[in-house]
Amino acid sequence: MIKGISYWSFRDGLAGTHPIAAALAEAKREGFEAVELSVGLEGELTAETSESACAAIRAEVERSGVRVDTVACGLSWGFNPLSDDASVRAKAIDLHAAALRRAAWVGAKAMLMVPGVVCSPIAPAERVRYDLALRRAHEAVERLLPVADEVGVDLCLENVWNGLFYSPVEFAGFVDAFRAERLGIYFDVGNVLGYQQYPPHWIEILGKRIRRVHVKDYRETFGWVGGYTFASLGAGDVPWAATMAALRGVGYAQTLIAEMLPWDETQLARTSAAMDRIMKL
Repeated sequence: MIKGISYWSFRDGLAGTHPIAAALAEAKREGFEAVELSVGLEGELTAETSESACAAIRAEVERSGVRVDTVACGLSWGFNPLSDDASVRAKAIDLHAAALRRAAWVGAKAMLMVPGVVCSPIAPAERVRYDLALRRAHEAVERLLPVADEVGVDLCLENVWNGLFYSPVEFAGFVDAFRAERLGIYFDVGNVLGYQQYPPHWIEILGKRIRRVHVKDYRETFGWVGGYTFASLGAGDVPWAATMAALRGVGYAQTLIAEMLPWDETQLARTSAAMDRIMKL
């Protein structure tokens, strides 16, 4: 597997303003083999970045010696593909189609897509009925797959705290319904802890549908007031030895992208060392 870090884990990465060249250099210095760039509404790489600007980014990547196999797209939090507003859904499709093209232009082979928001603390205004959400998610993927085919980038749906796909069986069935070569799952190891689920079981059930993997860690608190808090990688409740065994068991050999938030000046070094330990398990 390939050790990587999310652009969102850099200073000002969430704002999209950290220089990509600097992120590549910092990642290489800390021993990462890959950086996952992100497409946002503002910043270094957006859904409106020109093809020539993307070509310059790609050239910078090639000079750096660091891989950019994947691009993350968090546009669904602002423009929900599942929205009750048809104009918002249409805008979401247009943005994700543009993001797929930018992913291809910078040389990536896969793009993370949040399939939409049913209900989430990240986007508290959303309240979409579940059956309508599933239908709209299907419609969104159906419209984006021809673009993914055209540009040669895998469309990878993430399990995230968006109120959708609480079960690996449901998630697998959704993906299988398309019988599409370019459609897969971007599995986030840490996120399923928020569903009171066991990551290795999700991996075993999803199997080859998993095209890319995010790693993060959470610490669970249980009681009358329970919840999850971010933890340093390896310091939370993710069962890493069993998780790595499960990934190897399904033949996964692509990038492991650490998505560690919020940024601090020790984040890259700590995460790199933790990934070295985890990848040896």
